[in-house]
Formats: sequence, structure tokens, C-alpha cells
Amino acid sequence: MRRGYSIIALLVVLAAILNAGAAAQGSNPAGPPATARLKAYLDAFNSGSPDKLREFFLAHYAESALKETSVEQRVGRYAATKSRLQSIQLQKIVAERPAETFVLAKAGNGQNFLLRVRVEKEPPHKLLYIFFEAVDDPDNLIIPDPKADDQELTAAVRTFIEAQTQADEFSGVVLVAKNGQVLFHEAYGFADRDKKIPNRKDTKFNLGSINKIFTRAAIHQLEKKGKLGLDDPIGKFLPDYPNRQAAEKVTIRHLLDMTSGIGDFFGRRYDATPKDKIRTLQDYLPLFADLPLEFEPGTNNRYSNGGYIVLGAIIEKASGMDYYAYIRENIFKPCGMLDTDSYARDAGIPNLALGYTREGRSGGARVLNHATLPGRGSSAGGGYSIAQDMLKYVMALKGGKIFLPDIANGLGIAGGAPGINSVVEWDPRRGYIVIVLTNFDPPTAGQAARRIMSWLPD
Repeated sequence: MRRGYSIIALLVVLAAILNAGAAAQGSNPAGPPATARLKAYLDAFNSGSPDKLREFFLAHYAESALKETSVEQRVGRYAATKSRLQSIQLQKIVAERPAETFVLAKAGNGQNFLLRVRVEKEPPHKLLYIFFEAVDDPDNLIIPDPKADDQELTAAVRTFIEAQTQADEFSGVVLVAKNGQVLFHEAYGFADRDKKIPNRKDTKFNLGSINKIFTRAAIHQLEKKGKLGLDDPIGKFLPDYPNRQAAEKVTIRHLLDMTSGIGDFFGRRYDATPKDKIRTLQDYLPLFADLPLEFEPGTNNRYSNGGYIVLGAIIEKASGMDYYAYIRENIFKPCGMLDTDSYARDAGIPNLALGYTREGRSGGARVLNHATLPGRGSSAGGGYSIAQDMLKYVMALKGGKIFLPDIANGLGIAGGAPGINSVVEWDPRRGYIVIVLTNFDPPTAGQAARRIMSWLPD
């Protein structure tokens, strides 16, 4: 939830914005096709020219990918993304396969990314997607070879997670499914280390910023019902919003895309506020809403927990319901997610994993993360779920029961904060879904999910 960990929380947004690529000059570039197309795309991205990107998309994207997200949609997102990342420089090729390449890259703003690039298996090997994953450990990236089949995959997952658990480097639940059918689902470690209460398959874990994807779904749901428009300003729903510039200029679309200029609610005010007093969206707003915008809306892209608090408040106004109740009744229940909710910290919910963070540097003792948690999570993050419920959510997206734009190429979402790290990955072309929920610090879940995704049979 805190910004230091949250850059990976909306990978689905980055994937939708940046899921792009191009061939070198011609339809059959020399060398591994995925690598060649990535290098050509980076040249176009770094040029600063939307026209060059448009040319690449038109000439070298797979037809199936362009049907999923049009050229103009891709180009339309470029300005804000370029402003945020500044540039993307290839650092090293981590792994190359016939139809897939993994590359470590660094943005001009200092962020490190693992780029997973996939092209069509058959000539002319046009690009299907580039998936961006922020990494905290660029010097220790390991991308093993894929497994031959699902039996080898599940055996490798079991061996790896058991070893990580034995080394006290993993605690949580791992679920791997293919075409909706569960291949692997096991729990490891402790939900309560002091009482030696083990994690179970149905243990509830803090999702961190993954909750933002429920907020996004609710906004699009209300748009389809005619309750709001994506270009409506904040002030239409929150006329008393304390920053008048934001109320007039910031739109719902800006909030969704994190181009609003509204900052974070974490900071001095949050630290100075008794955490048990932060229980409603109205309790979060005073932590940031009156602060000046960090940039003119629409001119930049910066991660914003505050913006998603505002989205939650807009959901309340547009629906006439409490945010938590709306999400429960209109997102969770239709999906059958009966073990997912934003629980109050002191509600005494059974079978809920306590979060454990390292004290001091790596290798320090694991201590409870209660001191950092608000009294209740929000529309920006901090709700709880079980792995099976998150699988139900992905299947609801796949089946169209829940609508989100820009998920045709899949989903990659994560949340992290002290004692919290959860990841959901969905590759619709191969049919795999990987869910890792943990009660340890990042990058516990991210490292495990990355390893599992690299093992998926091709």
C-alpha cells in the first residue's frame, strides 16, 4: 500500500498502457523475434513521437492484439506514460526463448522493470504483448526454463515453495489454475506465528493495493448504469472537495489512470493519526485532499493512493451506498467471493493471517505489522481475500460477469506493504492463472509468482 511497494500494485494499468512492441525493419527481423521487436519498440518509445509508435503498431502488431486494444487507444495513452517513465533503457537480456524474451530494463525515473515479451509462434512472429513487472531485486533475477507439462510444473512449484518455507522465506497460499481448473493449491507457514496457527487454503490475507481493481470495476459498472461519466470532474460528486483546482480539473478518468496530480495519503499526517481512527473513506480524505496538485491533471502519471480514495468517495455519491457495501453487493457477491471484504482491524475475524515484517534490515526478526495498518482498509487497498475467491474474480472477468477494459492480454496485479504481499497473474492465451497471497514483506509473493510464471509450459 505504501508507495515504496505499490508501484507493482497496478501492473494491469502499466500493461494496458505499455503493452506494445514492434518489429525491426521488416516482418522477419534477425535474431530472436521477441528481442528484436522489443528493441525496436524501445527506440520508438524513446523517440517521443506518437507518430512513430502509430507506425509500429499498424505495421507490426499481431492482428489479434489490435482487435483487443486499438492503435489509437495505445497511442492515446503514450503522452502520460512517457512523462512518467521518461525513457526505457534495456539493461540486460535475462532469458530468451523462441517466442518469448525476458529483459531487465530501467526507466528514466529510476524504476527497474522486468519486461516479458511474447510474439506469435509462427512467422512473421508479430508481437502479442509486453508485460511490465516492477522489480526490487534487479541483481538477483532468475528466469528458469519452462516445464514440459503441468505435472512437471506442479512438482517444481511444490519443491520450490516448500524450500522457501523451510528457509523462513515464504508464508502464505499458492494457487495455480489452468482454464479455470485448479492444478495446485497449498498453504504454507503460519497465520499466527506466536500461537503456531498454520495458514490454510481458506486463510484470508491482506491484498494491499489489489483492492484497487475492485474499485476500478465498480467505476466502470456505474458508468454502464449511467450513474457517472469518466470525464466527469470530482466536483460533480464531491462539491465540497477542499482543493478547488482538483474539484474542477480532475476527472474520474484522471483518477483511474493515475494522471490526476493527487498524491498519497501516506505521509506525516497519516503517521501522526491514531490508526484505529481511520475507518471510513471520510477519515482518509483529510490526510491529503487539501494539498496542492503535484502536476497539472493529464500531463503526468504518478502512483496515487489518494486518487483511489477519491474514486471510492465518488462511488458512494453515485450509488447512494457506503463504498464497502457497494463493493460487497455488486462485485464480491455476484462473483461468489464470500470470503472477501475490508475487515476492521479489531473485528476479530477468524482465520485471518497476521502480517509479519522484518525488523530493520534483511534478516531481522519478523514482527507484527499492526502499527502500520489503518483501522480499516479502503478503496485504495487493505482488504482481505482467499486464493479461491481471487480465482473466482479472474473467472468473472474472463466470462464477462465483471467488466474491465484492457484485460484482453491478461492481468498482472499486486499489492505490497510491510507484512503484506499478494500477486494475481492471468495469461489468457495459455489459460494459466497464478495466485500468491502471503503475510510476509515484498517481494515474497512477487518472486514466487515470477518463478511460477516462468515455469509455465509453452
